[in-house]
Amino acid sequence: MQTISVKPVLLPAPGRGEDLQVRVTAPATGGTLPVVVFSHGFGWSMDGYAPLADHWAATGFLVVQPTHLDSRTLALAPDDPRTPDIWRWRADDLTLALDHLDELAEVVDSRADHTRVAVAGHSWGAQTASMLLGAGVNGPGKPDPRVTAGVLLAIPGRGGADLSPFAAEHFDFMNPGFTTMTTPALIVAGDHDQSLLTTRGPDWFTDAFHDSPGPKTLLTLPGAEHSLGGVVGPGAAETTDEDPHRVARIQRATVAYLTGAPVDAVSK
Repeated sequence: MQTISVKPVLLPAPGRGEDLQVRVTAPATGGTLPVVVFSHGFGWSMDGYAPLADHWAATGFLVVQPTHLDSRTLALAPDDPRTPDIWRWRADDLTLALDHLDELAEVVDSRADHTRVAVAGHSWGAQTASMLLGAGVNGPGKPDPRVTAGVLLAIPGRGGADLSPFAAEHFDFMNPGFTTMTTPALIVAGDHDQSLLTTRGPDWFTDAFHDSPGPKTLLTLPGAEHSLGGVVGPGAAETTDEDPHRVARIQRATVAYLTGAPVDAVSK
């Protein structure tokens, strides 16, 4: 299916310091479409994750990709007063996109199906997306009632004693609570994803599945590291396990999950 993509779409964001830049991708034929709002990993932007965004759009989704303040394209100074609260701004970016779904859909001649709205993300973006599913940070969270499902790729796990000394010192937001993450979600983890942020092994990236209530599905990819085969895009410097077949499996599994088809994974 042919797709159309428009960027940057600017959403006014008083108090943020600058407008929110968004990329919107959808089937070229338009129509009323289920929605995926995607949160990128650290440093990336609306221009990343084409293997996911383009595939989702080609299979009939309206895909919305905000550029968060940590993006390298914005070059925010380390001493910028917004820096310590970027994790909050990230969640606010997703909320702002949800507030303007109808306007965003119009730029690609489509309509948003408000009964089928998913949030998704990779790495830090997965933690950001999880906050709209009900996950908390340093306390309980509350799900956004507009969101009906989530896709969490390589989501960081528990904080506290499970963090490495470096992470515990520098990232106070890495203390998620998944016990309030009640919205259904697909969690995708790599069994070779060994992070310097934790004292544990790759199982750290499955905490969101094990700790959260309600319907959840866990897909564990053999041999996958943090980039899960290259979901950011071909040739990305941080992809240490580039594997197009693994990315294709994620494409199939995420579309199946979001359309209600069976996924070959563990569910509860």
